Amino acid sequence: MRDGASPDYFDPARVGELWVERAGLAAEAGRRYAEERRLSPSSHDAPRVCAFGIDCQVGFCTPGASLFVPGAVEDTARTIAWIYAHVGRITELALSLDTHSVFQIFHPSWWADDAGAAPPPFTTIRAQDVRDGRWRALRSPDESLEYVEKLEATGRYTLTVWPFHTLLGGTSHALVPALMEAVVFHAAARGATPRIVTKGSEPLTESYSVLAPEVREVRGRKLGGLDRALVDALMSFDRVYVFGQAKSHCVLSTLRDLATHIEAEAPADMDKIWILEDATSPVPAPPIDPLPPELDYPRVAERAFAELAERGMRLVKTSDPW
Repeated sequence: MRDGASPDYFDPARVGELWVERAGLAAEAGRRYAEERRLSPSSHDAPRVCAFGIDCQVGFCTPGASLFVPGAVEDTARTIAWIYAHVGRITELALSLDTHSVFQIFHPSWWADDAGAAPPPFTTIRAQDVRDGRWRALRSPDESLEYVEKLEATGRYTLTVWPFHTLLGGTSHALVPALMEAVVFHAAARGATPRIVTKGSEPLTESYSVLAPEVREVRGRKLGGLDRALVDALMSFDRVYVFGQAKSHCVLSTLRDLATHIEAEAPADMDKIWILEDATSPVPAPPIDPLPPELDYPRVAERAFAELAERGMRLVKTSDPW
């Protein structure tokens, strides 16, 4: 393996495929790489750099998965090549895992119409639909109505019924195998344990952001709050590169929460956040005519990313000089 090159076992053409990660192979390759180049442990890094991957999971990044994001295979291939090229500069890999169960407010099993039928995936449910009885919650009906009302009031999203995805224990929950091998390689090469966090297990709220749920309380029940420990960990680095899926949802919500926190506590730190814009893609807009502006996900993402850049975050590509 040449300096800056990917290991021999990495085949970009196979990033969209599934296999059991070859952890032993990747770890041994990483160990040899560090030995040959006399890499120091990541604890000695200056500056300290974090690569923060959001929901780079089979459920979003592998063709055939229920919530496959078009473009995610290419995004992931570029990301993996970027990680291998900069192993000696990346201090830590932080990765989130969207983590769900069958009965959650955004899954078909939560809702039914008058005939008892579940809503098809990608159905949008508004508060008025619930009040009118078009859709009724089969669990926690009062809390469900309040949730939809509060979600709409945020102006960020409308409740969408997603296909079952990233179920804990299922194949779609795992990191993409080719990426997992890169994570193992980096860990072995730099002596750095990856930081892996889960989000999304609370049944009564969507958790697009890794840092906080979309709605934090319904009918006096706390659904979660800002993950201050993760925020503090990320902001302890000199630079944080962000990538993953999807640009219009989990990546965007995480960046918005992070920007709000930074502006409130340390505005000068906004330029620590480097967004790899060629390593993330939006969810396609649903086939609705006329299409409500808030459901034009690609357009929403583009506008939001431009706003984040105006607020001080940096938009870069995996091919840009370090």
